[in-house]
Amino acid sequence: MLPHPDLWPASIGAVLGFVLIAWAAIWLVRRWTTLKRRWWIVAAIAIFEAAYWLNIYAWFIEPNMLVVRRVEIVSEDWRGAPLTIAAIGDTHVGSPHVDAARVERIVHRVNALAPELVVLLGDYAGSHQSEAERSGREQQEILGGVATFAALEARYGVVGVIGNHDSWYSRQSIARAMQEAGIATLWNRHVVIEREAGDIVVAGLADADTGDPDFTAALNGAPSNADTIVLSHSPDPFASMPRGPALMLAAHTHCGQVTIPFAGRPILPTPNPRYACHRVEENGRVMYVTGGVGTSILPVRFLNPPEIVMLTLRAGGS
Repeated sequence: MLPHPDLWPASIGAVLGFVLIAWAAIWLVRRWTTLKRRWWIVAAIAIFEAAYWLNIYAWFIEPNMLVVRRVEIVSEDWRGAPLTIAAIGDTHVGSPHVDAARVERIVHRVNALAPELVVLLGDYAGSHQSEAERSGREQQEILGGVATFAALEARYGVVGVIGNHDSWYSRQSIARAMQEAGIATLWNRHVVIEREAGDIVVAGLADADTGDPDFTAALNGAPSNADTIVLSHSPDPFASMPRGPALMLAAHTHCGQVTIPFAGRPILPTPNPRYACHRVEENGRVMYVTGGVGTSILPVRFLNPPEIVMLTLRAGGS
């Protein structure tokens, strides 16, 4: 895709920067004639070039990638037939790298995977401003991105939760757009999916930053003999999840967006680093945290490419 309009200055800067580095390298090597000095100059230029192109990759290339991460979860708390789930989180429409057209391409990619259930894990809106602070164009882009989810195809439908950015934008507007797209939108409540191979309860929690996640409320009235999945935007409520659900799915962390080899993830929007990314097991319970699609704060990703997670959830011993 073409760079987001906000990134055009940076795109031009990247090209001009490369030209400037090449010119400076030629000038320095010609000016310093001794072999020893030339080696130091070449080494310095090589290091600078490597840092420069790593930045280009992190700001422009990786954020526009899309990988399909295939995961199998075997749970003793799952009794029915296996279930395939496509999980998408943190699209952040309206932020750099993600517009409604890109979400549409992601929807087509998900449909090609033929999941039985699609779950949307929040933060469909980009940036931090409220709906009233956005221009008409920005509102149209964000709500248009949500509307594209209507094209998702799954045997057991599409279920979603609300994220903190959605609440900051307008929880009511995002929830309305999701419902108009045919998406069951959960906030401390559940839906029951009936199937011959065993009914499924999908419970969705309120956002941890802008609401009060309540497992009791979300599961109140759910059939006790049904297999259960919990959806949450943030992984933090996992610490309080009761035994019984076979799996909790979450997003929010972006897997830190940036992972530095040997140093880890310098920034994480969770107080528990164990909940940063992908599979988490704790006291016999299982959670999977997707790195999501979009970016927040800085439009950069490094060693954490945007992803669709394709899970197969099956019973232990099956």
